[in-house]
Amino acid sequence: MSWQSSPAGSVADLERLLHQVEDRLERLSRRARLSSATPRAVDRVGDSIAAALSDIAERFRGGARTAGSEASQFGDDALKLGNDALRTLTKEVERRPLVTLAVAFGVGMLAAGLLARRS
Repeated sequence: MSWQSSPAGSVADLERLLHQVEDRLERLSRRARLSSATPRAVDRVGDSIAAALSDIAERFRGGARTAGSEASQFGDDALKLGNDALRTLTKEVERRPLVTLAVAFGVGMLAAGLLARRS
């Protein structure tokens, strides 16, 4: 399903579809009032459509809650991995301070060389 891959696109698609449904409902409502249909029949159709739209909106909200939950879980996992990497780096610095200093110096020289080339 394409709507799952792009939340922004799915919102725009859903809004477009809801506008189309609203337009059709408005046309049907005008026709029903002009025809010999009783007001009760029009109300029942309107109630049925409103219930269907409410169900669609609730499903969409449920999908948004699921996406938010997944994003939160992803953030928590990223935080855990970052903390693990920081702990590992700290242990390596404590065990091999001179090697770490040499690596930091080398990275600094590379960065300075790249920045000097740009200027």
